[in-house]
Amino acid sequence: MAMMSMHMGGLVMCLVGWLGSILTCALPMWKVTTVISSSLAAAQVCSQGLWMSCAYDNSGQMQCRGYDSLMEVTSDLLSARMMVVTSLFVAFAAFLIFLSSGDFTRCRDDNGSQNKFTLVSGALLFMAGILIIVPVSWTANNVASNFYNPIGSDALRREMGASLYIGWVSSFLLLFGGIILCRSGLQSQENSYPRNYRGTKTCGPVSYPMKDYL
Repeated sequence: MAMMSMHMGGLVMCLVGWLGSILTCALPMWKVTTVISSSLAAAQVCSQGLWMSCAYDNSGQMQCRGYDSLMEVTSDLLSARMMVVTSLFVAFAAFLIFLSSGDFTRCRDDNGSQNKFTLVSGALLFMAGILIIVPVSWTANNVASNFYNPIGSDALRREMGASLYIGWVSSFLLLFGGIILCRSGLQSQENSYPRNYRGTKTCGPVSYPMKDYL
């Protein structure tokens, strides 16, 4: 029962982290740039994502457009695009492996195979978390470097968008959830090892010496 609770807890954490990774990939909020002009009415906020960029003005209107060419995407966002998409597919494969391990289906009846499948799915989910936290941290470091760059223009400053914060939370959930699944898989594998017990001699009714009481 306790092992099943660990499986469910790790699975729920990884599932929430995977959904957060999808938001991180889809939302165009990786870099937020505020364009400050002499007129406050002309101030504009621009945000960049992995697939599109959006512009907001003071009236509340928003215009988004996809990137026409890869040349428009910075190197950190281009690398983040490949790593985040890879992370989504790796996590999806991990969920399929976990579901086929036999905890929720009857495809596998061998406890050893179930534990190995759980261990592999946990390792893949841990890898998916790494593939999220690396590009998010790299982009955040570039944004912070540009923000504190004294050579940069005061009218054009970039800040970290909401996608980076969602990515950090999602990566931590994937990492901790993967660790829980790996730990539970190892413990289940150790508990499933055959134990040698020394048999005790028992005497049945047949073993008693027959005596002639007549």
